[in-house]
Amino acid sequence: MKIKFLGIACVALATIAAGEARAQSRSGFFLDNYSYNYQLNPAMSVDRKADFSFPGLGNLNVGVNGNVGLKNFIYNRNGKTVTFLHPDVSAAEAMDNIKTNNRIGASAREGIMSVGFRALGGYNHVSLNTVANVQARVPRDLFSFVKEGVSNRVYDIGNVDARADAYAELAFQHSHSLDKLVEGLTVGAAVKLLVGVGGADINLRHAEANLGYDQWTASTEGVAYLSVKNASWKTKVGDDGATLVDGVNLDNFSAPSGYGVAFDLGATYRFGSDFTFGLAFTDIGFISWSNTITASTNGTHTFNSNNHVLDPDDFDSSWDKMRDDLEELYRLQAHDGTSSRCRALEATMNASVEYQLPVYRQVSFGLLNSTRIASRFAWTDFRLSANYQPVKWIGVAVNYGVGTFGDSFGWIVNIAPKGFNLFVGMDHTLGKLSKEYIPLGSNAQFSFGINFPL
Repeated sequence: MKIKFLGIACVALATIAAGEARAQSRSGFFLDNYSYNYQLNPAMSVDRKADFSFPGLGNLNVGVNGNVGLKNFIYNRNGKTVTFLHPDVSAAEAMDNIKTNNRIGASAREGIMSVGFRALGGYNHVSLNTVANVQARVPRDLFSFVKEGVSNRVYDIGNVDARADAYAELAFQHSHSLDKLVEGLTVGAAVKLLVGVGGADINLRHAEANLGYDQWTASTEGVAYLSVKNASWKTKVGDDGATLVDGVNLDNFSAPSGYGVAFDLGATYRFGSDFTFGLAFTDIGFISWSNTITASTNGTHTFNSNNHVLDPDDFDSSWDKMRDDLEELYRLQAHDGTSSRCRALEATMNASVEYQLPVYRQVSFGLLNSTRIASRFAWTDFRLSANYQPVKWIGVAVNYGVGTFGDSFGWIVNIAPKGFNLFVGMDHTLGKLSKEYIPLGSNAQFSFGINFPL
């Protein structure tokens, strides 16, 4: 049997890549007139009496990040664009272009409302935001299994992970100068009340497949949680009478599905007149999800798999057959009933240093490190930024970043004349596009906002 599958998975990965954005832009962090640097370090504030956002458009951030994109799966053969599954693309060439662990993620953050004002001896923000994140990790052996087919060999296709969250956040932030105690020191904190819309967590820790031409033997271990109110597993009965997962039923979806709380803590310290240091930890908290349904796999099982080839003229039927085979391979068994599950948010550390030129105060250089503290989906990013504010109401910044997901070029333009503020920027500028204008890489980010400073 020769299997050619995962064209659909590649399309799915590429689709995500075209749409883990970072939920907050970092390009404007060192600009004095940028309205949202407090979301990276709550000790930071702007020099104004008050401000409020344009409803729904005050702070919009969307994007993706990962270490794999469309360019890893498409090739040019005889003037045509083909996937890595094409017979003219050798297995060795295809696998050389795919990493051991392939990660891709997408997220979005929308500021519904934000109000800033001076009170309590410092600057305060009250904001309502929506946040959505999805992340996935797929091992190279899964692509190898798809490309090379069955040759009586063993594949290690475990460590397949996915995580998704969607929630609303009501945040109260305060920054306060401690100049009277320690000259140059400012501290800040934020408390966030969270309302969960839905969450999912899939961790297929172990899956070893011994694939014969007519029979597959799989040893698996893993678990899947879905926390969406009124959701249920679609099921089918296996040959041994077990209740197996065959999809998800969201027809009666409703919200909320959980509640939680999170905190941001930060400080900045101005050393002399030229250097400013900062350190913050954001999203230290959790969401307690109710109505969680569970499925798991554990053990060794054998089943028959009929020969088939991915037919480019009938892709749907080929995909349906392979999807059924993979469901049999992983063999997720649905559990009865629902339960509650408390899950921590993925906290982020932001450490920064800024140097302002003593001979030309309108220019500064900054280094920002952001590190996501998450066992399965951790990442880090170092970003060197050049910032220019020729006058108080306009600021521009360009930056270069390196980290877990490769290198990137970012920029932002922030215009803030009296009574009006507009910013637009990208932490990851789009690279090459396909003929269909789909990004070939896996990193892109866009931020936009309209606010009204007073």
